[in-house]
Amino acid sequence: MTTSDAYAAPIAEPLFDGDTGKYSLPLRQLLVRLLRGPYLDGSVDASAWQLLLDQQQTITDYFSEIFLALTMDMDRKIAMLSPVQIDQVHTAPIAPRRPLKRDETLLALRLRLLLEQNSGSGSDAVASRATMHEILAEHRQATDRDDKRFAESCDAAISRLQSLRLLTSTELENEFRISPALAMALPLSSIQDIPRYIAAIDANEPAFNLSPDDNDELAEQSPELVQE
Repeated sequence: MTTSDAYAAPIAEPLFDGDTGKYSLPLRQLLVRLLRGPYLDGSVDASAWQLLLDQQQTITDYFSEIFLALTMDMDRKIAMLSPVQIDQVHTAPIAPRRPLKRDETLLALRLRLLLEQNSGSGSDAVASRATMHEILAEHRQATDRDDKRFAESCDAAISRLQSLRLLTSTELENEFRISPALAMALPLSSIQDIPRYIAAIDANEPAFNLSPDDNDELAEQSPELVQE
């Protein structure tokens, strides 16, 4: 029996008073990690990724029961949950994530382009805080003349993407790794559409967020990050 088989083996004794579950502790912990989100990075936790691969059908079946779909990027070793769309009561996501604000959306879109440009390089895509401030400065609204407030807004956008783990820390204080999970949040097939979404946002037109919307072609392809 392999280690992952042992992790997936049904429990022989309850884990707590009143426990009627059959899944092992590691498998239950993996389910909780996926629910907490925003994603599982197999390059960071190889054992969790292997358990996910070994028990993919069981895990997929479990989440289907609560209207969640498991999405996996095998190349990048990223897994996340997205809510299925059913027009019925009591089928909404367990913990809906609030939509990204304007600056957060713009930054996510531009970082997705940087991630694509870096693909195949063999190294992580990174962006400094100063670079991200410069990116957002390109989209600064003409009416925004308060430099301090603008800088705070930039930092807030960076912090939001950090909270979603779309940006992760590096050894350098103000340099961040662009997570491969951003490729799932903004699918590769939509790369060519990103500039027009950026232009629409700059023009203050209804455009893109990371929540599905019937009128948003790109968002319909994008998995929801279930929890922050």
